[in-house]
Amino acid sequence: MPTNLPPEAKAKWMKAMNAKTDEERIAALEEFLSAIPKHKGTENLVHFVRHRIAALRREVELKQKKERSSRGGRTIYVEKEGDAQLGVVGLPSSGKSSLLKCLTNANVEPDDVPFTDSQPIPGMFIEDLIYYQLVKFPSLNPFDAESDNNVLSASLARNVDGLLLVLDASMDLEDQINKIEEIFRGQGILIRQPRAAISIRRTVSGGIQVSGSFKGCSVDSIKKLLTDYGILNAQVTINGEATLDDVEDALFKNYVYKPSIFIVNKIDQSDRDYLRMQASGLEPKIFASLIKCKINRKQLSEAILKRLDLIRIYSKNTQSDSYSRKPLIMRRGSTVGDVAKTIHTGLYENFRYARVWRIDDYPNMYKKVGLNYILDDQNIIEIHA
Repeated sequence: MPTNLPPEAKAKWMKAMNAKTDEERIAALEEFLSAIPKHKGTENLVHFVRHRIAALRREVELKQKKERSSRGGRTIYVEKEGDAQLGVVGLPSSGKSSLLKCLTNANVEPDDVPFTDSQPIPGMFIEDLIYYQLVKFPSLNPFDAESDNNVLSASLARNVDGLLLVLDASMDLEDQINKIEEIFRGQGILIRQPRAAISIRRTVSGGIQVSGSFKGCSVDSIKKLLTDYGILNAQVTINGEATLDDVEDALFKNYVYKPSIFIVNKIDQSDRDYLRMQASGLEPKIFASLIKCKINRKQLSEAILKRLDLIRIYSKNTQSDSYSRKPLIMRRGSTVGDVAKTIHTGLYENFRYARVWRIDDYPNMYKKVGLNYILDDQNIIEIHA
């Protein structure tokens, strides 16, 4: 990544960061591009900026299309419904439509001609009374990185909770994953968890605060790096172990990580031993034959919950001997107080105590706990207010 950019280039980058609209950002990035010294150390940065300018231009075009289509009653975005929203992603003919048909009641057919359908299609996958909204994205185009389909899919991906990557087992799995990964990376989205996830959130005061682990650098060197770019107040959060180059990289690329699950389709069209070898490094993965609707729904539901760090909490009314069979879906690490707020603010404001069971222990063994008690998957909770 770039090092020793001249002050002029850093100033132009700050202008791009502070741009209010996409049109202003495009113009500022073009100025920044012209100020970057052209040598081997900046090749990746130049490539990224050019790629980002092209993607922004396509996003502007798509927004204009959206405004026109909205006036006609159509939209290219999907409002979130249910407990979690997941994008169904893949190359042409991988089985995206078949997955939606198997798991939901959506009326969807495969594209007759690849890359012609640019509309997202939603459907609801229900398992154990958990509602997963699946949104089929347009087929990704590996032949044109900045195609409308790829830009639209990236825009949709930024809004979903996770991705289901549908792979064709009759073709090379690694090649498909590399193509999907390259398309999304070029749009600022990661489908595999990075070594270090870095968030740089600018603030109005307080100086530069750094939290997390880093390697080969110090808090002072991170502060100096940001100060050199004109950033005087910011909260830097590092998940993982980052180098100074990683922090500088985050200044430019601002990647978004989306938890992903691999759906390996058409397993009946591939040699089992060869498929097992190819898929050995994919986690989590679900094997399927979607044209026959053969997919383990419960396994998929469990994989989604685990990958998205979600837990199931079953509520119990104080006047009832049974608990609700429809779980509340909460983030791992949620407390009794978080659940109380979700159910009703009055329960939180007037909270006295709660009883919590493990589902296997109900109705015998329970704990009497307070608002800050951290809940686990499949706990049953009875709140007394």
